[in-house]
Amino acid sequence: MIELTRLNGTRLVLNSDLIQYAESSPDTTLTLINGEKLVVLESLEQVVELAILYRSRLIGEAARACPGGLVVTSGSSWRATAAQEASPREADLAAYHYSAR
Repeated sequence: MIELTRLNGTRLVLNSDLIQYAESSPDTTLTLINGEKLVVLESLEQVVELAILYRSRLIGEAARACPGGLVVTSGSSWRATAAQEASPREADLAAYHYSAR
């Protein structure tokens, strides 16, 4: 879930998996998979960063919860082990850099 701000200043929490696409024209408009549109104060880049950090945090938590590690595949495999000594931010960035390949 990512926390965003509507144009009127109210905060909302959105499941980022529901975003079909996002555009900036000039306000950031999110189109959800059900066709609903949300206009938010955050920039397009901020929305993308929040979604990436949320997803990488989920992967990191899943890896820590698996005693033998977690294998995530998408064309090739990557092993995230629970014994990894990286800080949460470093793990987030590592997952981001891996997914950006």
